[in-house]
Amino acid sequence: MPTGCRDGTIGSVSTLHDRPKSGNRRWKHLPVHVGVHNEHVHPSGNDSDRGLRRAELLAAISLAIDLGLGQPMEHMLRSSLIATRIAERMGLDAERRATVYYANLVGWIGCHADSHELAALFGDDIAFRADTYGVDMAGLPFLRLMLSHVGRGSPGWERSVRAAAFLMTARHQVGELINSHCTSAGVLSDRMGLDPGVGRALAYIFERWDGRGMPNGVEGQEIPREIQIVRLADVAEVHLRTGGVSRAVEVVRSRRGTQFSPEVADVFVRDAAVIVDGLLDIDVWTAALAQAPDRHRTLDAGEADDMLRAVADFVDLKCPCSAGYSRAVADLAAGAARRLRMPSVDVSRLYRAGLVHGLGRLGVSNHIWNKKGPLSTAESERLRLYPYLTGRILSRVGGLESVVSIATKGEERIDGSGFPRGLVGAELSAADRLLAASVAYHQLLEPHRDRPALDGPGAAQTLREHARAGRLDADSVEAVLAVAGHRAPRRTSRDGSLTPREVDVLRLVAQGRSNREIAAELHIAEKTARNHVERVYAKLNVNNRTQASLAAIDRGLAPFVAEGTHRR
Repeated sequence: MPTGCRDGTIGSVSTLHDRPKSGNRRWKHLPVHVGVHNEHVHPSGNDSDRGLRRAELLAAISLAIDLGLGQPMEHMLRSSLIATRIAERMGLDAERRATVYYANLVGWIGCHADSHELAALFGDDIAFRADTYGVDMAGLPFLRLMLSHVGRGSPGWERSVRAAAFLMTARHQVGELINSHCTSAGVLSDRMGLDPGVGRALAYIFERWDGRGMPNGVEGQEIPREIQIVRLADVAEVHLRTGGVSRAVEVVRSRRGTQFSPEVADVFVRDAAVIVDGLLDIDVWTAALAQAPDRHRTLDAGEADDMLRAVADFVDLKCPCSAGYSRAVADLAAGAARRLRMPSVDVSRLYRAGLVHGLGRLGVSNHIWNKKGPLSTAESERLRLYPYLTGRILSRVGGLESVVSIATKGEERIDGSGFPRGLVGAELSAADRLLAASVAYHQLLEPHRDRPALDGPGAAQTLREHARAGRLDADSVEAVLAVAGHRAPRRTSRDGSLTPREVDVLRLVAQGRSNREIAAELHIAEKTARNHVERVYAKLNVNNRTQASLAAIDRGLAPFVAEGTHRR
């Protein structure tokens, strides 16, 4: 069992009661969600009767991407405005401007799928991504940056050993990460329902004008014009925000003809004052949505659920051992709500809350999620904020207010020992309590540094202990356990294309295991494990762990997805 993935309860749900109940009072006044128009929404509101606007949901996803890049929220929204203004000045037609807008908004969506691998190389994945904006990502400056992160936090001798090993394989390892990012971004873009042209364009997101980019070393006009604009806008926004217009112009001018297209750079340098006018003062959310190509398109209930499932899968890829986790929580919570005969509208809200409750995890480094030793105070407090970040990300998506109110309370406990706000029983609705029980149950099924993953009966016993201790609602716990049924994990491929052994291999790949680890787990030779992995990839038509994980989720084979629950 992998021991690197830490569940959301800072240890495990069993340790919550060890913290003084007063310890969360400092978070008591955190808003459930931070939006100007939803401060007084209660879960019994009528928001689920209103259609979700796809553009708003995609804008919210961009806020989550910002956190994973180590940037303030609205970085991608602001850079989308920069990109759109450049595209207009360059005379791109409406279709190509639409590609620019969405390729910029979700261009880095693949980053989070590689957080596990990036953290293994560079420690804090979020800090590393943030630092990349300060250098031209090629040659010695980029190599120095990478070496400064390799083994960070380890003893000096270990850092030296790891740095030497990295130097031997740097281009290969970084190339694999970038290739995985590009293919993953395309897949996730398609799952979000974006135009196929966006996914195709994202294959070039790491390429450079001078041909020194990755994964294919494409250069010059071989790079789509849309991506030429996107790459510049992304970097220009960071330097505009941190150093003003003059600094943004200086950086773009210095990278003209290397990282950036000379033509695009010249347009920005010439018209910078107009292109960035007001961007640091306006309501960026509103301004960016006004530029969205499909800003008036609403999603019906089925389309909304499909898109929220895609969001859930996207979040769960951050930690390999969590593949399918959010879908499983959503299915379990909705099933428990039906068992308690809750109204169908509340069942739907609870299902959606289960899908999105972990979105704020993207704002917490894998260095924290994977840490094997005790967390520092700062690390603990960052982790405890993830439900708050979920609410902050989704706060301005009209039609999700009641869903967000529930989603932010999945870590609360009726005795006040939960987080982030330390709410008590009277402040938690029936839906809040069901989500908390569902989250707690599935977290017990995760491996943790202090214990292996529990089986169904073990999780049930522990969950009932928490109910008896007054931390979880007893009726909610019993409803959750009745629906869970402690079913054995599905071991065969849904479509019969994989052998039982290949199913075992796929599940381990989805957990982020290496060929050597797969071989040890299955008691086979490493070469045999590698052959199995290659056959699985060929049968599923995938070429990296992220795509394999998504395929496992779709087939009900991910660690948390039980038979019959992977499709609602």
